[in-house]
This record gives sequence, structure tokens and C-alpha cells, in this order.
Amino acid sequence: MRTSGIRLLALAATAALALPGLPGAAAPATAPATRLLILEQQRSLGHGALAHMLDTGGTRLAARAALALGRTKRAAAAPVLLNHVADARPAVRALSLFALGLLADGRGIPAMLHGMHDRNSAVRVGALDALDREVMAAQVPDTLLPLVARAEMRAARHDSNPIVRKIAAIDLVAFATGAQADRAAAVLTETFERDRSLAVRRAAMWAIFRGYAAKVSRKVLLRALADPDSVIRIEAVRAIGGSKDPALLSALEPMLHDRSWRVQEQAHESMLALQGRPATQHWKRIPAWLHLPPIRRSPLDRLPALPRPAQPAKPAAPSATALAPELSLDPTTAAEMVGPAPGAHPRVRIVTTQGNVYLELFPEWAPLTVENFLNVAARGYYDNQPWFRIVPDFVVQTGDPSASAPGLGYTIGAEENPMLQDSGILSMGLDYPKGKPARDSASTEYYITLSPQYHLDRDFTVFGKVIAGFSVLAHLTENDRVIRIDRISDVLTSAASAR
Repeated sequence: MRTSGIRLLALAATAALALPGLPGAAAPATAPATRLLILEQQRSLGHGALAHMLDTGGTRLAARAALALGRTKRAAAAPVLLNHVADARPAVRALSLFALGLLADGRGIPAMLHGMHDRNSAVRVGALDALDREVMAAQVPDTLLPLVARAEMRAARHDSNPIVRKIAAIDLVAFATGAQADRAAAVLTETFERDRSLAVRRAAMWAIFRGYAAKVSRKVLLRALADPDSVIRIEAVRAIGGSKDPALLSALEPMLHDRSWRVQEQAHESMLALQGRPATQHWKRIPAWLHLPPIRRSPLDRLPALPRPAQPAKPAAPSATALAPELSLDPTTAAEMVGPAPGAHPRVRIVTTQGNVYLELFPEWAPLTVENFLNVAARGYYDNQPWFRIVPDFVVQTGDPSASAPGLGYTIGAEENPMLQDSGILSMGLDYPKGKPARDSASTEYYITLSPQYHLDRDFTVFGKVIAGFSVLAHLTENDRVIRIDRISDVLTSAASAR
């Protein structure tokens, strides 16, 4: 989320590696997981090496190879992935469809539509995510667009899995400016008012805010202001701000005194919008009208920090050759498709001038991003850095002392994944050289979402979430700093808790 351009630096250790099929020295004996990560980092198909892993590997290797093929963005990966959209293993089907969405070249659309009817919910998540990427990339032909829209509306209303319904509701934003807009608005209204899942109702109101604020009944929005759930109230306040109807200004005034600090902040921002005034871009001080939640100590405060290197060197770009990645991705449910895999997950404590925030990291989905973050933190680079960008009810952002360019002189590749940017999600910042996020431009900046920001899912690498200390974020301004980031003991996520 930076504004300066950066070149992606080649990693010498990776570039020097001899791969099968290349002339020169024989390739060293490399574990398949490491080889896979090297190829993904290079954005290389490895002269068929990734395809071979997908075709002949066990479930976890094949599923991970499918994801790697999509991340290469190579057109030649599409036929290989299409061969596995009917694989007997749900994880392979799901990640093959998701990977086709990363390619977004239109060839996978029939398979994605078919995947929407798969008996397995993880596969339906992969198909939905992929279809949304195709629509947003303008790869869906006009003749197919109504069919895609109807399939997503049907999923939002009738799918048996609430996570699938949630994602389908989010994806309907893509049709807000087309011929399907009126029908989509009606489906979202029905979903919000009738669905029994809180997560689905939240997503429906988010989609109304993002694309349909002017099409949904004012009565629906006003009723949502009184919803017991704070996230729904946030999205309703946003939608009223996006309605551009000054007559609704009086409805927002009481929301400045809402019991949720996030609703209070968004009410102020939506009132600015209805008054035609610019939004707040930098949170410099806490206004007198904002009622902050108390900061409570966490049991995690008692955990000791793991030791840092005795003589910290300047952090370097992460190299796949130095990792011993575990292949733990085997999503067979929608929850596993958008959440952590079972196994050990690193945890860190961000010590700020206002209190401690705790994060759980997801190396199974973003191994190099997690490795980079932990290494930069261990070397002390994040110590005493400012929160240089805090936007009310949007994000808090830090990780770069200059707030404009990486001080370490390298970037890391994107590791797109299906995880959703709900509240309290940790993601890497990107450059915006031409007003759009530049892929593979992440370095050290990171941000934490204050409320759902699903529109960021397509471009930004999610690699963790807040597990304690979220209320501390309410107290931060751009005058605060990160004192240090410490790693604490890992947490073991079981298969049941991952669901």
C-alpha cells in the first residue's frame, strides 16, 4: 500500500539453482516441497516440474503444486490445472480451480461454473473465488456474464454452507454496474434479512455498502443501524454514507455515540461523505467524542519472548532454499479453504506504545511472507517504527520508517490465497506506481484491518490474524510507535479448531 515504485530484485541463491531440464550442472537433490517453493518464487513452471508434482504427487504435494502453478501466472499452467478440476481429491480440485482464477485468462470459466455445483464445499469456495477474479479481470464474455451472475446469486441464497454463501454475497459486488445490478441488490437484501448466519448477513451488508447503497431500500439500511451486531452496524453506516443522500445525515448522528468505537469512527466518516467533505486519511489524534474500549491484559502477556540473534545482521530477502516448508494444505471443507491448516503456527507479540497486539501467522498459505516477517522482526528492523498510516475503520499500517519506500532494498513475491480480509487480518502492503497495487512489490510494510475489507482479497497477501489485543488498535494514532516485535511460542492448531 505504498506509493513509490520498486523493482523486484532477483535472488542470487535462487537464480543460481540448476533445475531439471536446464543445461549446465546437475541439479542438487532437493526435497519436493523446497523445489516447489523455489519454482513458485521464480515464477517458473520448471520445465514441467510443477505439472509433474500435480500429476503424480500425493494429495498435499499435488494441492500445493496447483497453487504454485497459479501463482506463476504462466499461461501454460492452465491446461495442466484444467486436467485436475475433476480430480478425485477435493483439495486438488479446490486449489486447481482457485489457481485458474489467479491466471484469469477465461479458459477455466466452464470448469468454475461446474465447480459451483461440486458436492464439496472447499471446491465451491475455489470456484467462487476464481469466478470473481475472472469477472474483475473482464475475462467473462458478455454471453456468459448473466449465467455467472445467476450462479453466484443462487449460491448466496441457497448454498448449504454459510461460508460459501458469504463469499457469494461478497462476489456480487462485481455486478453492481451491469445489467444484473437490480437483481443482485434484491438478492443481497433478501440474504441480509433472511439468512440465519451472522457471517452471511455481515457479508451481504458489506456488499450492499460496496456496490448497492443507492439501490437498497432506505428502510433496510435504517433498520440495520439498530442491529445487535457491531459489524453489521458498521456496514450499514458505510452504506448510508455511500447513498449520497443528505437527508440521512440525521440518522447517523446518534451513531457517534454507538457502544462500538468502530461504529463511532465510521459514523463520523460517513457524515463527512454526506456533507461532501474529504475522508480522514491519517488519524493523528483521538477526538473527544470517541469512546474507546478499555485495554485488558492478555494471558499471552505472561509468555516469554523467544531469543533474538545475538548479533543481528541486516535482514535479507527470504530464500526458498533456506526453508524446510511443510506441506500441510489439504482443504476438504470451506472452513479449511479460508482458514489455517492443522499444525504449528508462529505467534508474535507487537509491543506498541499503547499495549500489546498478538498475531498468529499462516506459513502454510504464505511461507516466504511469514519467513520474511519473522526474520525482519528478529533482526530488530521493526523496532521503534511509527504507525505511519492509520485510517479510521480501515487499517493501521507500519513496517517502513520512511513510509514511502523499503529501507532494506528488496521485495518479495505475492502469495495470493483464499483467506478473507475480515476484521483483524494481517496482510502485506504493496506499491501503487500507477494507482493500482503492483504485484510482487511487498517488502516490509504490513497492515491490520480494522473492519472487513474484502475488496483487498484479490491483490494483497494475507499471512496472519489478530488473536488478542484488538482493542489496543482503537487507541493507536500516528503519534504511536511499535516498540518491538517478539516471537513467542508457537500455537498448535488442531483439525477441529481449523474448521
